[in-house]
Amino acid sequence: MQAIDIGIARAQYEHAIAVLIGKAPADFSLPTQPLTIAPPVIPAGVPSQLLERRPDIAIAERQAAAANAQIGVAMSAFFPTLTLSATAGYQSSTFSKWLTAPSRFWSLGPQLAETIFSGGAREAQTAQARAAYDAAVANYREVVLAALQNVEDNLVALRILETETAMQAEAVKAAELSLKIATNQYRSGIVSYLNVVTAQAAAYNSERNAINILGTRLTDSVALIKALGGGWDASGLPAPHEIDRHSEAPK
Repeated sequence: MQAIDIGIARAQYEHAIAVLIGKAPADFSLPTQPLTIAPPVIPAGVPSQLLERRPDIAIAERQAAAANAQIGVAMSAFFPTLTLSATAGYQSSTFSKWLTAPSRFWSLGPQLAETIFSGGAREAQTAQARAAYDAAVANYREVVLAALQNVEDNLVALRILETETAMQAEAVKAAELSLKIATNQYRSGIVSYLNVVTAQAAAYNSERNAINILGTRLTDSVALIKALGGGWDASGLPAPHEIDRHSEAPK
């Protein structure tokens, strides 16, 4: 019964893989192979700069940089720009009268007055921009800490599972030895076949547990690669001069 259930699950996984690679499920299949794959070897030290490749961290960092830029925009509103808020021209068409004061006319309009007499609106906008920056920085920090937690969780899981794998391998060897002894005793007429069946069930359970542990290690390895944003090879990281930083705290 378990073999039938595993066959159904395997077929469904094949269909899911076919959809991921853009093929019809009926046109895709994976040949059955012995389970000889081993989890990837994790280096002793993983640079934290690898986390910069994660899309969620990149988005949070850019949001903080944009919020920081908005503080400068809000503060610049305190200083009126006459070339933008006023229009000027000359009434006279005579060249000699172009530089006389009466011939020049200005239309300042309400924009300059609004800039000078804002009733505290500019201060409020600047405070709002600073608060938005603080919120963006807090969100960026939270995203980075969550990413670090994901990495540490998977590293701890893989380290413990490696120890469990060694212990389970010893259990498999002991179960296989017990099955061999029970089989020899049955052939010699010392014990009944029930002892052989019991030893076979114990060996089967030990091997299945070993396979489950291996599957968990492979799954956690993929989760670690995902948490790091694409593996632990730093060769694909951008050079320091290629990273545009604008998220420094305002003075």
